[in-house]
Amino acid sequence: MQRRSSILASLLLLSLASVGTWAAGPPADCPPPGGDSGLKAASRNILPPVLHWDGASRGLALRSDSSSPWLTHAEASDLRCTPSYDETVSYLEALVASSPQLHMVSLGRSGEGREIWMVVASKVQRRDGGVPTPAELHATGEPVVFAQAGIHSGEIDGKDAGLMLLRDMVQPEAATDMGRRAETLLDGVHFLFVPIFNVDGHERKSRFARINQRGPEVMGWRSTATNLNLNRDYAKADSPEMQAMLRALGNWQPDLYVDLHVTDGIDYQYDITWGYAGEHTSSPSIHRFLKKIFDPAVSARLAEAGHVPGYLVFATDSQNPTMLFHWNASGPRYSDGYGGWRHLPTILVENHSLKPYDQRVLGTRVFLEALLDVAARQVRSLRTAIDADRATRPRRQALGWTVNRSAPDLAEQEFLGVEWKKEASDVTGADQIRWLGLPTEKKLSAVYPTSPTVEVELPSAYWIPAPWQEVIERLRLHGVEMETLERGKSLEVDLYRVDGAVLEPRPFEGRARVSFDSPPTLERRTIALPAGSVRVPVDQPLGLLAAVLLEPQADDSFFRWGFFLHTLTQPEYVEAYVMEPMARRMLAEDEELRAEYEARLEDDPDFAASPRERLQFFYRRTPFYDERYRIYPVAREP
Repeated sequence: MQRRSSILASLLLLSLASVGTWAAGPPADCPPPGGDSGLKAASRNILPPVLHWDGASRGLALRSDSSSPWLTHAEASDLRCTPSYDETVSYLEALVASSPQLHMVSLGRSGEGREIWMVVASKVQRRDGGVPTPAELHATGEPVVFAQAGIHSGEIDGKDAGLMLLRDMVQPEAATDMGRRAETLLDGVHFLFVPIFNVDGHERKSRFARINQRGPEVMGWRSTATNLNLNRDYAKADSPEMQAMLRALGNWQPDLYVDLHVTDGIDYQYDITWGYAGEHTSSPSIHRFLKKIFDPAVSARLAEAGHVPGYLVFATDSQNPTMLFHWNASGPRYSDGYGGWRHLPTILVENHSLKPYDQRVLGTRVFLEALLDVAARQVRSLRTAIDADRATRPRRQALGWTVNRSAPDLAEQEFLGVEWKKEASDVTGADQIRWLGLPTEKKLSAVYPTSPTVEVELPSAYWIPAPWQEVIERLRLHGVEMETLERGKSLEVDLYRVDGAVLEPRPFEGRARVSFDSPPTLERRTIALPAGSVRVPVDQPLGLLAAVLLEPQADDSFFRWGFFLHTLTQPEYVEAYVMEPMARRMLAEDEELRAEYEARLEDDPDFAASPRERLQFFYRRTPFYDERYRIYPVAREP
């Protein structure tokens, strides 16, 4: 039966190739080996020396001269090049057509109208041949693992690794001996795979896309068609691509989420690195599972295959790389930070950009296979950790973390680095670091962002008035539970006054962001909430996610991202010829006010020098002043 399926698959491929939809071969825009870049200054020879590598994982790739109909485009180029969007989709369509274990699902469309495809790999089969539902996958008790590639589409290692893995899963007779081990993976796990998340950026491809990355020879662009960085968009969810992804996470409810990247920065020996939210953040049980169970198993598999796995770090100063910064407390704008707040185990994979493309792709292929294997074998421990974090209901919560610069949390660790030196630069007039391509082992100090930036006592619930529908809909998109008022009601609540809110000087990720010169303060008020207003209880699995999005001082709150700029606008104003005589009366009638005013004049030279601010001092104390000005409208229910 298996032989008959293989013959049918081959006939199918011949048919597809004859109409030009897909055929084994290098990508159409793949330059010949050793070809001239056309621009000497842009030659990849400007990059530091390559460390020698010849890992056992080379046994996973089919040879470029293989006659296999399932040779991927990347393999056909000896893992130098990556296929286009159309070539990737054509290959997947053929592979899916060959196996009942694979299905393609569109998550939505990009800004330029391209489908964002997800492959569902599972042994669950419906009688009608359709795509198994999330409920049907979860009913098996087996874990659902979701991996995405190309959120930054120049960093596309994960796509080519994932295509190889899918092929090895469902067409083992076409795999290498080493790759054939993947044949049994789907016996204990369901795999959801998005080969290209940023599909529009993927097609803005060039030989000159990432200056600091070794391959592929033609690669996509970091941002979307509207110049948004998707890995800054999880919290605010402005892009259609991110909105599609959040719906997918809500619908499919994966047990493990993996975001595949390629890093930059300093040179070191590690080729495959990863990180996730720290134990001190919002999902400590998940952190312990990943650190104690996932890390050792996956690291061992990578080392066995000839790779150098490591925990994700950056240098605190790339021009003086003597101290390391641990990336373990991201905000919810990032995938790993968002996963921490959502209590979704999320791993940020960062392959090292200075390693050759073939090494990075093969390392990712090993990583994904090991990931699925660990998830299948450790599903009970994984779900126990998830359930523990989702059940946590803290009364007080930090909303972000940083390094305490006055007393940093220092630790020494063994680091597999690369030798470097500094040389004077004629171009910059300063010393410039030069990487020498020589492996070295050193003990370096490392800092961890464990000091809370802001801590709050959590309310029992948040109230969002009906007019702020954009915020309400974004929370629904995140999957946050809420109750909607059918009739208006009055309620005593706490509201933040945000007098210290100021616009940041430059736009960021398509928005005018807000910072604080002074922290917001709480006021007890009775407000009237119209029908359509929503109550967001904190006592829910996504209560902490709701808090970090709704507490205004959190770095990735909706307030900081500019969703409430209207509250910083003062529509009513006063004329000096009206306010000046009223101010005189107020001074004459209120001795305490007079004393406060005179003290302000003496203590604040800027205030004393501004006629407008002096009149505003009195205007704010009249019943004519807008009582909602600089009041953040999201209320806290005590």
